[in-house]
Amino acid sequence: MASAGSAWERRRVLGLPAVAAGGMLVSSAHARTPAAVAAPAEEVPPTEDLMREHGILKRVLLIYQEAERRLRNGTRLPPEALHDSADIIRTFIEQYHEHLEETFVFPRLRKAGKLVDTVQVLKTQHDKGRILTGRILAGATAQGLADARTRDRVIGAMRSFDRMYSPHEAREDTVVFPTFRDIMPAREFAEMGERFEDEEHRRFGAAGFTGVVDRVAGIEKELGIYDLTQFTPHV
Repeated sequence: MASAGSAWERRRVLGLPAVAAGGMLVSSAHARTPAAVAAPAEEVPPTEDLMREHGILKRVLLIYQEAERRLRNGTRLPPEALHDSADIIRTFIEQYHEHLEETFVFPRLRKAGKLVDTVQVLKTQHDKGRILTGRILAGATAQGLADARTRDRVIGAMRSFDRMYSPHEAREDTVVFPTFRDIMPAREFAEMGERFEDEEHRRFGAAGFTGVVDRVAGIEKELGIYDLTQFTPHV
C-alpha cells in the first residue's frame, strides 16, 4: 500500500488537490505539527531515475578503461577492484536497471508501435552484455589475470562492453526514454516512479542508488581515478 506521502506526491504530479483520508482538504493554516506542513521529498521521475543509473554504468566503463590500460602496460591491477566493478554491472545494471527497462519500458514502446526495431537491438545488446560480464567476472582473479590467454579474454570483453554500451546508453537517454515519457499517461508515469524506488530499496537497502555510487567511488579511489582534475586537459 502506498504511503500518505507517496499518495500526496502522485496528486501533486497530476495537478490534483491533496486530500485527507476522510476526503477533506488539508489546510496548512490549521496544521499543528511540523510533519503536517513539511513538503514531501521530491520523487525522481522514472526516466530520470533510469538516466542517473546510466551514470553508474559510465563510471564503471571508465574503470574498465583504466583496468585495460593497466593490464596492457603491466601496471598492477587489484583483481578485486575489477571483479567488484563487474559485480556492480551484474547486480545493479543487468539484474536491476535492465530488468526495469525490459519489464516496463520496452513492452510499452512495442505496444505503442514506437521504436520497435531499436528496442529489439537494445534487448539483444543486453543479452550480449551479460555474456561479456560473465567473462570479466570469471577472469577477474589473481590467477586469471596472471594467465596471458585469460587476461586477453578479459581485455577483449571489457573493450567490447565499452564499445557497445556507450552508444547504447546514449540512444536510450536521447531517444528511447523521451519517447517512453511521451506515450505514458501522467498517473501511470507517477506511480511507476514509486515502483522503481520501492524496487531499488528492496534490492539495495536504505542507501539505494547512493550506496552504489559510494561503492563505485571506492573503486575509483583505489585505482587513483577519482579526482576529476586529472581528466582536465592542459590546453
